[in-house]
This record gives sequence, C-alpha cells and structure tokens, in this order.
Amino acid sequence: MTSNPVGWFEIYVQDMTRAQRFYEAMLGVKLDSLPLPESDGPPVEMLAFPMEMDRAGAAGALVKMDGYRSGGNSTLVYFSCDDVAVEAGRVVSAGGRVEREKMSIGQYGFIALAFDTEGNMFGLHSTK
Repeated sequence: MTSNPVGWFEIYVQDMTRAQRFYEAMLGVKLDSLPLPESDGPPVEMLAFPMEMDRAGAAGALVKMDGYRSGGNSTLVYFSCDDVAVEAGRVVSAGGRVEREKMSIGQYGFIALAFDTEGNMFGLHSTK
C-alpha cells in the first residue's frame, strides 16, 4: 500500500440538518454541500467535511439516502484533534453523548468515544 489506508468516509444520517449542526458545533468547522450527478438510484444528499487535497488524512461527508439507516454500524471514524478534551467537551452541548472521556492509548496518544445525534459512534484522537 502506498498511501494512507483510509481515503474517504461517509457517516449516514436520518436528519441532515440536525447532524450538520452537531458536527459543525462539535468540530468547529463548516460543512459544505457536495453536488452529485443525477442518477437512477435513490436521492442522495451529502455535506462534505473540510478537506485539503495536498494534506494527509481522509476526507468524508455526511450522507442522507433512502434505505440507509444511521447508527448500529460497525465502522468507527476517528477525527484528528489538537487535544481530544476540547472536542469531547463540545459533544453534549452539540446534542450528542460522550461514551468514554479522554483516555490514554499509550505511545499513540489519546482518544475519546462519543455518539452523534444520529446514533453513530465516532472517535476523537490526539497526540496530547
């Protein structure tokens, strides 16, 4: 493998407005509409997380599509942070729930686990 193992992620949601408010408030970023070409499949709505093509890490989007439910999935996305405690501290006020506060993972830094407003668990990671 010649690149990072994750190149893109999608977080499926039921209520796009609610999920957008949560992630923008918790991460302190703005999500932008991701226009898609027309297709014969179910309608898809996507809001992209900020990305810079020349930087390391994976980009992704919130996705709302008929027939694809949020929560209960087996994929866990970790958002990179300067200090996990900052973003974890915003989870509840943004409408989510902290599952596990900041904890050490030894030489690899720190993580926290939380649930968004759509029932999806996600992780936060920092080196301090």
